[in-house]
Amino acid sequence: MAKKVELLAGYWTIAGDRYPMGPSEISPFSFRERAEAAAAAGYTGMGLVYHDIMANAAKMGLGGMRKILDDNGIAHIEVEFLGDWFEQGAKKAASDTVRGDLLEAAAAFGARDLKIAPKMYEETIDIPRYAAALAEVCEHAGKVGTNVAIEVLPFTNIRDLKTAREVVRQAGHDNAGLCVDIWHIARGGISYDEVRALPASYIKSVELNDARAEVVGSLWDDTIHHRVLCGEGVFNPRAFIAAIRAAGFDDFYSVEVLSKEHRTLPLAEQARRSYDTTMAMFEPVAA
Repeated sequence: MAKKVELLAGYWTIAGDRYPMGPSEISPFSFRERAEAAAAAGYTGMGLVYHDIMANAAKMGLGGMRKILDDNGIAHIEVEFLGDWFEQGAKKAASDTVRGDLLEAAAAFGARDLKIAPKMYEETIDIPRYAAALAEVCEHAGKVGTNVAIEVLPFTNIRDLKTAREVVRQAGHDNAGLCVDIWHIARGGISYDEVRALPASYIKSVELNDARAEVVGSLWDDTIHHRVLCGEGVFNPRAFIAAIRAAGFDDFYSVEVLSKEHRTLPLAEQARRSYDTTMAMFEPVAA
């Protein structure tokens, strides 16, 4: 019997009128409201970002947050987003502080993975240096049983799977791997055949969404404002899922929809629409 498909609501999917690097990344909806809406829609997981975690932990503690998750059957958690883990000096020190906070939350929530970001708008990469930095993050994450997932992003210096695979390989830790988001794969010109060829152990997180044929504005603008629900664009999520499954991935999937239109919907509608359209991608195509 095939394993039941479980979905995690990526943070931005049900965060309301918020987007990465915007004026605020803290959701206008309460933590409880989001957990209840996610569960009512069918989600069994939630993604959590740093500033929102810290704001809610200040109100109720990580234990209070964990109770809300448990009360609503939210079993799967991802935490994000760690940047500058590859830097030195003050930037690295600040990154280490964020890493500590995120991993404390990961331990409290039993998070499967910590998502980390490559260097934005950079063309070149010193692979051995990045691999050593990744190994350091993995050592800390391993102490709380959490994977580390580099998100392959087309506007960073880890924009293709060849580079990503080599950084992970050289890091030499079993909990090191990749976050494979259909948006970044498709917009980055990476074929689903390349995804299919990934070692299963390297796939730590998979994110689903869709987009229209034309990029609107810059790639950054397109990714944070103009994604669409699965099946409403041109990415063919069914084919992407088939490639991911062929690679050997067998865990929950994350749904990450960042859209000006979607984020202004009522919370329950954000959760329901994103869940239903994504689940439909796992159903057989009608004849």
